[in-house]
Amino acid sequence: MNGESPHGRRVAAFFDIDGTLVPEPSLERRVFRELRRARAIPLLNYARWGGEAVRLLPRGLAIVAQGNKKYLCGLRAEQVLEAMDTIAFFEEGLARVEWHARQGHEIGLVSGMAKPVAQIAAMALECELEARGVERNILVSATRLEERGGFFTGRVIGDANIGEAKRQAIAVVAQAMQFALSESHAYGNTMRDVPMLSAVGRAHVVNPSRELARVANQCEWAIWHWHHEKQPSSCAVLKQRVKFQMIGTRT
Repeated sequence: MNGESPHGRRVAAFFDIDGTLVPEPSLERRVFRELRRARAIPLLNYARWGGEAVRLLPRGLAIVAQGNKKYLCGLRAEQVLEAMDTIAFFEEGLARVEWHARQGHEIGLVSGMAKPVAQIAAMALECELEARGVERNILVSATRLEERGGFFTGRVIGDANIGEAKRQAIAVVAQAMQFALSESHAYGNTMRDVPMLSAVGRAHVVNPSRELARVANQCEWAIWHWHHEKQPSSCAVLKQRVKFQMIGTRT
């Protein structure tokens, strides 16, 4: 398969991560818990996070949740990457990713989580595909973090990658890589994913709320119910990929 539509245009499949490909709780929340357990988060960062939450609150709770990365202030990328090295995906979600990959479609992850965490998810997904005999490089669009001297400042570069920002992100990727969005796919599980879902010709909602299911029915979008959590495949190269990623963060 060459990944082109019947009209000869390139096709992509964009997936939200938390709640779509990966069961809750969110991956970033898990990273936070592990960093807190390891006492890697300076006490001052909790105050910084609270202050930033107050500043962002008028923009909504979603922005507070995804746009506030102050807890990472002063931490290195290596610490974030080391806080999580295995991820369990929905079995049904993996099957859909594999199906798209075998069609030759490009695969992209689009998430509001911090980009280093999303990159681990991408590496884990690549490992799962390799275990199924499919090699694929996964594209990643996530919330970008400012770094200085190898340490995160806690500041977000641009806007958190949620809502309308997701739509804009896939539009930029589509233009750069010449994807036909009208023939591409997107998968999401919350109302915040609606802008991204609306940007493609083939939208899919996963385990939707009643409100999202109503929107999906109105728009004639596919509805999926994914419940089976798959234990991570044994993939010796995952840690090597994480290690390589950590080296890349220092260059």
